[in-house]
Parts: sequence; C-alpha cells; structure tokens
Amino acid sequence: MIKTIYLDIETIPTQRDDVRAFIASTVTHPGNIKKAETIAAWNETEKPAAVEEAVNKTGLDGAFGQVVCVGMDLRDDGEPLVISGLSEADVLRAVNDAMKAEFEASDAFSTTIVGHNVSAFDLRFLVQRYIVNGIKPHHIIARAAQAKPWESEKVYDTMVQFAGVGNRISLDKLCLALGLPGKGDITGADVWPMVQAGRLQEVADYCKNDVLKTRAVFKRMTFAELADAA
Repeated sequence: MIKTIYLDIETIPTQRDDVRAFIASTVTHPGNIKKAETIAAWNETEKPAAVEEAVNKTGLDGAFGQVVCVGMDLRDDGEPLVISGLSEADVLRAVNDAMKAEFEASDAFSTTIVGHNVSAFDLRFLVQRYIVNGIKPHHIIARAAQAKPWESEKVYDTMVQFAGVGNRISLDKLCLALGLPGKGDITGADVWPMVQAGRLQEVADYCKNDVLKTRAVFKRMTFAELADAA
C-alpha cells in the first residue's frame, strides 16, 4: 500500500552575519555611475537598501536561507503536524523524529511525498539545509529529493502534474481552477515580515493551511474521492 506525506515548508532569509557580509561585498553601484563623489553618495544612501534586498532573496536559496516552519500530514488524517522555530537545527531534528516515529525503514520504497512545487523547491531546500546543518535527512525525504519531478511514485508535485515539467501554476490558481478554497490573504512574501514581527504562530497556521490545500488538490487530481474512480 502506498503511503503519502503532504509537505510544505516556510523559509526566511539568512540569519548569519558572515553571509550578510559576503552579500554586502558583492553589491556594487550601478555601472552608469562613474564619479567618485556620486559613487560615495550611492554607497551611503542607496547601498543599504540594495544589500537588504539581496539578503532577503536568500529566503529562496537553500545555501543561505533558513527553514523556519515545516508542515506535514503524515497520516492523511485531517490534522497536519506543524514544526516551527527560529533554531533551524531543532526544526530539522524534530522533522526527522516525527517521521521516524511514524515510518519504518522499509516505508521509504512505498511512500510518496506530495506538495506544490515540492520537487524544485521544498525538498531541494530541505536537503540543502540538512547538509548545511550537518544533519542527515530522513531516508524518505532523501529519496524523494533525488527523484525526477515526474516520478510520481516517489514525489507527486501538484504543480508539475497539472502544469507539466517546466511550467508553473500557483497553488492559489490551481485551487480556484478546481473550485477549492484559496490560500487567503497571506503569501510567501509575508513570511519574513511576520517572523520579524514575532508572529511565528501565524506563519505556522499559514503553513498548515497550505498542507491542507495541497492535500485537497491532490485528492482531486488523483480522483481519490470519486465513487466511480477506476
């Protein structure tokens, strides 16, 4: 029997001072600025914002960003498990512990991870962060991360399966197309400002909601709830 894990993660930009310093060193004035005094003025007035913009982009970069929340439905039972926190290592270890408690080693070959854009982003980002933190990922996560996007017995990416390899559709748009409730007012772009404001629980709730939406999309796409499904 094939088991499914519904997965979604939320990420934030790098929290490391050395990475921030490296990024700052790569941010330079526009090439059309030539005069020394104009360059100095740009460095003083414009560079800080440019550096901050570049740092914020690391929230989508598994080399430098950070996992702040992982939502998982491990039992297909209606209530996803959400693990969140500002200690990334603790979050990753907790994910491993939760999966070890639920799955046997042999389940690696009969378990499918389901998510939206999960192949290109969530799984890749997770594995990269496991590597950076020196923590071995759970074997089910590692197997799914190595799968090709179309290997649906290992990873079922609702974006890939609906839009096709190399194409995109947002989870919100897919929900609308299928007549399902959308994601609401919060988007991924809101996660870091919410974390900065101390609203981590709201981020966890947002992540949980994405897991539920992905599960509903998956069941529609696989005709799982049709009485006459073949």
